[in-house]
Amino acid sequence: MIKNDLSARKRMIFGLIIFCVACLVIIIRLAYLQFFKSAEFRAKTEAQQNSTRLVGARRGTIYDSSGEIVLAVSSTVYTVTVNPMKIPDEKKEVLAKKLAEIFELDYEKTLKKVKKKSSIETIIKRQDKEKTDNLRTWMEENEIYVGINIDEDTKRYYPFSNLASHVIGFCGSDNQGLEGIEAKYEEVLSGKSGKINSLTDAKGRHFGDEGEKYVEPSDGNDLVLTIDSNIQAIIQKHLEEACIDNVCTDGGSIIAMNPQNGDILALANYPNYDLNSPYIPNDEALKNIWSEFTQEEKSNFLMGMWRNKAIADTYEPGSTFKLVTASSALEEKIAEVDRKGAFCCTGGIEIAGVRIKCWRYYRPHGSESLREALMNSCNPVFIGLGQKIGKEKYYDYLEKFGFLKKTGIDLPGEARSIFLKEEKVGPVELATISFGQRFEVTPIQMVTMVSSIANKGKYVKPRLVKKIINSETGEITEIEPQYENQVITEETANNVLSMMESVVSEGTGKNAKVVGYRIGGKTGTSEDGVNTGKYVTSFIGVADISNPKIALLVTLYNPTGEGGHQRTEV
Repeated sequence: MIKNDLSARKRMIFGLIIFCVACLVIIIRLAYLQFFKSAEFRAKTEAQQNSTRLVGARRGTIYDSSGEIVLAVSSTVYTVTVNPMKIPDEKKEVLAKKLAEIFELDYEKTLKKVKKKSSIETIIKRQDKEKTDNLRTWMEENEIYVGINIDEDTKRYYPFSNLASHVIGFCGSDNQGLEGIEAKYEEVLSGKSGKINSLTDAKGRHFGDEGEKYVEPSDGNDLVLTIDSNIQAIIQKHLEEACIDNVCTDGGSIIAMNPQNGDILALANYPNYDLNSPYIPNDEALKNIWSEFTQEEKSNFLMGMWRNKAIADTYEPGSTFKLVTASSALEEKIAEVDRKGAFCCTGGIEIAGVRIKCWRYYRPHGSESLREALMNSCNPVFIGLGQKIGKEKYYDYLEKFGFLKKTGIDLPGEARSIFLKEEKVGPVELATISFGQRFEVTPIQMVTMVSSIANKGKYVKPRLVKKIINSETGEITEIEPQYENQVITEETANNVLSMMESVVSEGTGKNAKVVGYRIGGKTGTSEDGVNTGKYVTSFIGVADISNPKIALLVTLYNPTGEGGHQRTEV
């Protein structure tokens, strides 16, 4: 009996100790939660009691150079969301069915969202007013007034579809710029999204309209481009015709620039694409088999379709680069424009034991002045000039003309030129550079070079945006032209322009002659890579010679038509 009492007493004491320890643990745990985790739990509580719906900002409008023609604009659309906690269970299936019907959605996926235990689920974004009005009417007919939200949003629209597609770029599903100006000026165009904050109880039920707080979105700013929509439409039309007529397997590009202020008046690549449907291939044959492509194949094709060859790809400029050699030689007073018999073409020239032929080696040009050498596009003359200039001076001029750096044009994805390092350049390498081969530059660098010549020898940076308009105040910020170094003197520049005019009027560029206009230019042909069997043909020019207002570069990649890549020079 005594043993049983002792045993019971021990059990009571042991139980009491366990109870006290448990209480102590609970007290310590409560103290820990109270003093160390209170902020975290407060934040979680607030998150559970608040639901937020974003209201998209209206993205800034993009205009052409006139400031009147709209190239990109945001139109009003609607985003539909639901609060499943506020929708009666007996109406969830019928609601899911109607949402799937109106917006052409998968019923099972829609039903899953409607039945989900959350305070906010997005059903669909960026829908037009007609469809959302149908939903509103159905809601009234079925007396469903809560749990479904229809909020204003914006969707990007491009009125001219493919006009300047590689310049303007496009936006993704979240209205963020992905290519071109849309991507480069994302922070300027995007604005700031607004939001609707709603207070809810623990079950996700709203407290009513008084529990909602609306934060108005801030619209993005507008841009005025330098692009002239008329010039852009014209060059796109003729570029397409040229690429089709000459069967250019790798397309082509054209850049038109105002040499007096750097304005890019037009920039086009062929083929282009529809900005309103940027994920649909621009090849009709591919559209029929698009579903058979792997995701990687689709991505690779689309990246190529969006690629702006005029700034992102490099090529050998060929004989158009002789303008750089001629300018440098005149500036260094190594040559004169019209000195008769200053040069003699014998069909080739030997440099460091290597004989480099003239394109017309079979019938040499003979005695020539510098003007005649440029008109004839005579390689030996320019090779000889390059040797006299020397690689140090020649590389100085490459730098002055902007070939050893990016132009800094306001577009994403600009490539760098590809030149041998100066210390690795020998006599043969300098010879090939002198007439435009065995290195690569971008089309935008080439048109900037000829613009420097046309701008009285002064380098001007290319630009695509000239004004930013504040959406709230209407204040206009002018983007001033950027002039840099004096590359060559005005006298040298005028002499080069004079020779370019002779190239068009009497030399290899006769096809560019237009009655009533004084046009100067230079043609060029080069290999597209080493031993590829592909060629690039190009023409670079300016007009009017007396006061140039436009510099133009036309580049055709691998023309395989009846005329091939053949020209009257290399």
